[in-house]
Amino acid sequence: QLQLVESGGGLVQPGGSLRLSCAASGFTLDYYAIGWFRQAPGKEREGVLCISKSGGTTNYADSVKGRFTISRDNAKNTVYLQMNSLKPEDTAVYYCAAQYYCSGPVASWGQGTQVTVSS
Repeated sequence: QLQLVESGGGLVQPGGSLRLSCAASGFTLDYYAIGWFRQAPGKEREGVLCISKSGGTTNYADSVKGRFTISRDNAKNTVYLQMNSLKPEDTAVYYCAAQYYCSGPVASWGQGTQVTVSS
């Protein structure tokens, strides 16, 4: 069974940084592309970034360009989302998902981790 667990969320001040982790169990992470998504209160879930099986990245959201980066450590079966220069509008629940390819169907979702950017 494909299981993804996010961690690393929390409360951070504007301009701060956080690194989210997405750990996989029950499968080998490098068989899938891994996407990060987020959902803010009252808004639809949106894609943030995706990393392919080969390590290429796809940016789903213009609003995070230059601030967020995605990486994977296949030895640790983990994908990371490094978030810098955080803004209040980045506040959301962040989810990772195993995708057959970036922009493709989702095979499994994580449970989400809350990120709150506030002073």
